[in-house]
Amino acid sequence: MNDKETVCAVVVTYNRKDLLIECLDALCKQSRPIDAIYIIDNFSNDGTAELLLENGYIEKLPPDNLNEPLEMEINFDNSEFLSFFDDGIEVRESKLKNQINIYYVRMNENTGGAGGFYEGVKRGYERGYEWLWIMDDDAEPYNDSLEKLESYFLDQNIVALANSVIKPNGDYDLKHRGLADFKEMFPNIQQPIPLEYYQKSTVKIHTASFVGLLIKSSAIKLIGFPIKDFFIHNDDIEYCLRLMQIGELLLIPSSKIKHKEASNTNTKRIEYKKLWLKYYGRRNLIILANKYSQNKSKFYYKIFISTIKSIIGILLLDDHKIKRIKFTISSILDGLNNRLDNDKPKKILYK
Repeated sequence: MNDKETVCAVVVTYNRKDLLIECLDALCKQSRPIDAIYIIDNFSNDGTAELLLENGYIEKLPPDNLNEPLEMEINFDNSEFLSFFDDGIEVRESKLKNQINIYYVRMNENTGGAGGFYEGVKRGYERGYEWLWIMDDDAEPYNDSLEKLESYFLDQNIVALANSVIKPNGDYDLKHRGLADFKEMFPNIQQPIPLEYYQKSTVKIHTASFVGLLIKSSAIKLIGFPIKDFFIHNDDIEYCLRLMQIGELLLIPSSKIKHKEASNTNTKRIEYKKLWLKYYGRRNLIILANKYSQNKSKFYYKIFISTIKSIIGILLLDDHKIKRIKFTISSILDGLNNRLDNDKPKKILYK
């Protein structure tokens, strides 16, 4: 493709069209140009495709009815121009010529973040790109983000590079980069690295969210793709735990990416209509902790105590008590037994 290591961004989007355009624009403005972008549209219904067409990222709209994912390709001209006047006539000369391959994949159903990243990583890897830079649609890399990562491309021990994640107010979002404690994997698999570590030039980490994680294709060849059946939550942690078994994950603090819609992590009770989302996080966490924990007796004890506390909280504070209890116990048992039935939570709660 070119003499440099090729980089393909993978952006998963669902019903956040304006944020998606901001993300794509930031990718196209990188001081170290990227070679391609995979846009995985997880069956958005907010006019995402129409806005992509309006902004030149696709050339035509996908069909309304799809039985399987559809991929569309466009060669996107990302030239910057200098304008000057010669005898009163405006002349535009190219300042930077960069052709970016845009691949738009319209999914035929919402496969969740995990399904979207599986699809994008698989397609980018199979096209032969040497690095895959994965992120959600609410991420916006700084203009020099990729340039600051590129210095580490040739380090043979590295399997993935990570940016610092920045909140909209400019603070570091510490929960996105961490270390795994294999003796204390429940209820928190990773412990965020301390703030002072961000003053270093590099930091070895175990885990990183899919907000600006840059993965080497040779590592993907060895460990495969993200688990699509995780649907949402902890799919990124699972993938990093596989990556760290074959090489180093390195945080480059000076390389930054803004995360504009951070998830709500407060402890308020979850309203019933949104409760189905909780299932995946608990189930996937238990699957990982059960697999990697080095102190199984402590893990099972914590599961028991957590279950009792959850049931007591439901009985004292929540509506739909019987269904909530069934839902909680099902997510725990499915995690312990490694069952990945993504239709189950809605069936329990609403059918």
